Amino acid sequence: MEVSRIRALRGPNLWSRHTAIEGIVSCSEEERSLAQLPGFETRLRERFPEIALLQPSSQQETVAMAHALEFAALGLQAQAGCPVTFSRTTATIEAGIYQVVVEYSEEAVGRLAFDLALELCRAAAADTPFDLDDALARLRELDEDIRLGPSTGSIVYAGVARGIPFRRLTEGSLVQFGWGSKQRRIQAAETDGTSAVAEAIAQDKDLTKMLLRAAGVPVPTGRPVDDAADAWVAAQEIGGAVVVKPQDGNQGKGISVNLTTREQVEAAYAIAAEVSDEVLVERYLPGHDYRALVIGSKLVAVARREPPQVVGDGVQSVRELVDQVNRDPRRGSGHATSLTKIRFDDIALARLAEQGMSADTVPARGVRVVLRNNANLSTGGTATDVTDDVHPEFASRAVAAAKTIGLDICGIDIVCENVLRPLEDQGGGIVEVNAAPGLRMHLQPSYGKGRAVGEAIIGNMFADGDNARIPVVAVAGTNGKTTTVRLIAHLMAQRGWRMGMTTTDGVIINGKLIDTGDCSGPKSARNVLMHPDVDAAVFETARGGVLREGLGFDRCNVAVVTNIGKGDHLGLSYISTVEDLSVVKRVIVQNVTPDSGVAVLNAADPMVAAMAEACPGTVTFFAADRNLPVMAKHRAQGRRAVWLDGDAIVSCEQRREERYLLAAIPLTAGGTLGFQIENTMAAIAAARAIGLEPALIRQGLQTFVSDVDTAPGRFNVFQYRGATLIADYGHNPDAIAALVRAIDTMPAQKRSVVISGAGDRRDEDIRQQTEILGDAFDEVILYQDQCQRGRADGEVLALLREGLINARRTSKVLELRGEFLAIDTALAALNPGDLCLILIDQVDEALAHIARRISEA
Repeated sequence: MEVSRIRALRGPNLWSRHTAIEGIVSCSEEERSLAQLPGFETRLRERFPEIALLQPSSQQETVAMAHALEFAALGLQAQAGCPVTFSRTTATIEAGIYQVVVEYSEEAVGRLAFDLALELCRAAAADTPFDLDDALARLRELDEDIRLGPSTGSIVYAGVARGIPFRRLTEGSLVQFGWGSKQRRIQAAETDGTSAVAEAIAQDKDLTKMLLRAAGVPVPTGRPVDDAADAWVAAQEIGGAVVVKPQDGNQGKGISVNLTTREQVEAAYAIAAEVSDEVLVERYLPGHDYRALVIGSKLVAVARREPPQVVGDGVQSVRELVDQVNRDPRRGSGHATSLTKIRFDDIALARLAEQGMSADTVPARGVRVVLRNNANLSTGGTATDVTDDVHPEFASRAVAAAKTIGLDICGIDIVCENVLRPLEDQGGGIVEVNAAPGLRMHLQPSYGKGRAVGEAIIGNMFADGDNARIPVVAVAGTNGKTTTVRLIAHLMAQRGWRMGMTTTDGVIINGKLIDTGDCSGPKSARNVLMHPDVDAAVFETARGGVLREGLGFDRCNVAVVTNIGKGDHLGLSYISTVEDLSVVKRVIVQNVTPDSGVAVLNAADPMVAAMAEACPGTVTFFAADRNLPVMAKHRAQGRRAVWLDGDAIVSCEQRREERYLLAAIPLTAGGTLGFQIENTMAAIAAARAIGLEPALIRQGLQTFVSDVDTAPGRFNVFQYRGATLIADYGHNPDAIAALVRAIDTMPAQKRSVVISGAGDRRDEDIRQQTEILGDAFDEVILYQDQCQRGRADGEVLALLREGLINARRTSKVLELRGEFLAIDTALAALNPGDLCLILIDQVDEALAHIARRISEA
């Protein structure tokens, strides 16, 4: 068994809505049925007992080794703790070649699981060892290393629960919520609304105390010190026990508490000075250590923190007790788990010495042994939720502290006896204010109930009911996609929205081309959704991107499918039939927003019309003939339909008709261009589905012109020395047939055409193009374009020439090398009253070349 290609499907795709790894797997003849591999399944289960029962995806399939690979890749992830459930194996039209699809939650983990599954299957086949424990450990370690930590994860999951889309911008904790102009960003527990000034203030503990004291918030007295001697002077000024800490530290690093002697203070100064150049000495406040979390203007959680400690059992040493506590599965080495392992380091040994103990001391049963002075979870402390016990005045002081510093998310460290009374009544105080506070003590406290702090942060970032999405329209089909995308975007812009758009011509933001080339894939769609100046977006969604990576969005408001053509890249990526192609195009329909989403479908195309059954929202049908059975039934049910009625396009729902006169739609050339009428019907249907009023639609239709600026390469018409030139990017039989029908309505003395062919089409599709043209044009100029896409030199020209063998009209055929030479040759032969169709390959370059020749005429 060999794997020839692996892809990561990062969005809704041909197989499911899940992110997944897709592998192309080749099995030898005997591997195509496990029945021909005696003992294989037994050996596989010996190495991986938890693997699910091996079964094919359909009754027509036999169980092949590819299925074993599928179930192993899914099972290994599941056993490693990854939340995955979906997998599938499908046999292709090539004997022994399978597509294996396995869900992942983290892409790198999914890829590793696929590799390990392959090793497992090969080991079972060869009866060689496979270290399952090591494989699962590798998967767990990688998953823990790259997945979102508990703080960021809680915010992301809360956003997902509200339907807010997110995108992880780095391998760390930088995450974007929402799309376009509605986007917001977080990094751990900081938001893009967190003030950098407030964060800087919070890092300066002395400045923080000064501001809080001025606002009437109780804080311990103290001051910065210059050296160890000055630290002792400050301690004497304060009187009583003191705390020595770095002025800009975090996570409890370098803090020493309850110090009374000169030796203790000077030693603590040395520890703090290793963390920061500036050291603070302040009064020690007796009591418990509390962390209050303020989000916006609300106190949402309070936890009492205890320093890392163990309790003696009269048998084990302190070191053994620590090892026992650290075996708790909730404790990890970083922030990915709810608790952190207790550090048994020099600080812990020093704290033991203060208690007259060492690492080998065996504490008596019930004796509490404290291993650190501070209670931070990052050093192994524990937390108990006390939110429900907080006194209102206690809460108001915490909120006042956050407002004084200016933090939207604020962790406030408070020392006092309890939270049942106001701080002032018990001599307590706020000792520190933290930006980007850790949330795990509130999410999963050691004791007490967890608090929905992620939901609170999302609620503070987004208003109730706001899912941070912008309107999105996706357009798929064989022909007319680009023109339809551009027209829909133009109509939506009438509302004042700043539009983002992806097409095969590039990415356009607010009318400005910001990226060139074929941008109809998921990467370009994601880039548009990241742009902060986009209020709504329209995406041309090509089959290639869907197969390669899935959609660039999780769902759309409107999905438009124009048609399904027979010559649209069939034979590529195991899409060998029109039925296969329709399944790919259907992906956008399957992923419209449930209930409120709309699929706009061509009722005249049976395969497109059948997609209505896959739509989780509602459907609008369009077709020139309102009496098609699908249209008639739809209209009878009072649902929206769009059709052609004489000199107007009609949109109707619940018997309420809106008419759009063809004479006022320049794109249709007064109703003479049938394929543009179809594009316009689709665009009107999409505009109504997105909520545009008819008056705005009429305004947009009147101002949209299909020229080289608004729709380059889409039936662009020029005049050249009295002859008519038409430049179009038509590149499949259906598109060429539509062009011929349109040109038949235009008078001409002589008709000529310039054409090449894309090498990645099937032979019959390339031939069929010239079969159509040979019956409609007097002269045909064939040219070989820049990229033959895997074809041998001259092979495409030969196929085009074969298509002209039985031409009924063409009397002259020329063969040339190079697009521009072919264009110049056609122009030189034109006379007034002639018509020339130029099927361009390099759209921008060819249009620029034609413009130069016209200017020189």
